[in-house]
Amino acid sequence: MALRLMKRAALGAALSLGLMGGAMAAEGEIHLPDTKFSFEGVFGTYDRASLQRGFQVYKEVCSACHSMHLLSYRNLQEIGLNAEEVAAVAASVQIQDGPNDNGEMFERPGRASDRFRSPFANAAAARAANNGALPPDFSVITKAREGGADYVHALLVGYGEPPEGVTVMEGMHYNKYFAGHQIAMAPPLTQDGQLTFADGTNATVDQMAKDVATFLTWAAEPELESRRAMGVRVILFLAILGGITYAVKRKIWADVH
Repeated sequence: MALRLMKRAALGAALSLGLMGGAMAAEGEIHLPDTKFSFEGVFGTYDRASLQRGFQVYKEVCSACHSMHLLSYRNLQEIGLNAEEVAAVAASVQIQDGPNDNGEMFERPGRASDRFRSPFANAAAARAANNGALPPDFSVITKAREGGADYVHALLVGYGEPPEGVTVMEGMHYNKYFAGHQIAMAPPLTQDGQLTFADGTNATVDQMAKDVATFLTWAAEPELESRRAMGVRVILFLAILGGITYAVKRKIWADVH
């Protein structure tokens, strides 16, 4: 009896693993479009104009649901905003502070040193406002999702009508690049021209998605450029050192037969 139970358990585990493997294989069949970003490659750098447009997309669209608690407003100087512009962005939101002398919490205009304001007071409030789904924090979203910036861009442009024969559950939306193709988040970028970029760039859905993916990649890896520059310097140093070492070796052993 014990042996029979063990065999059944092993068979059940094998079937479970097989089903999981099949599901993972199905997810693996989703091919993300290869978006060409300026920061790709060994010598890639962030496009400051794209970063600023991406921040605008986050601020005017994404920040209604998604927090970025690891960023402070003063960090925006790294994407090309000056101190006055950063101060204006921070002052445009109300930050809860306190307690004051009476032991009460109060709200004040934001400062450059403040963290990005969260759209919800807590996780429970966020779930209640989003049909039970908790919007993820965007601070490191491109590192937390396989595919990184390509995934973010694909997800934002992947909304559409479901294929014939596919039924989307109530409260869900069809997205061809999301695992399972049904996502609770409504399409945040709905049409071309939804925003007006200050630099005059045409705000197509694809452009807005690419710019916000660039901004979110910078938020997750603000040191990317300096890290790559250091890597290039180290490689050059090692190449020169290797050449000098080889020349010294040839000189010392020149008379040895």
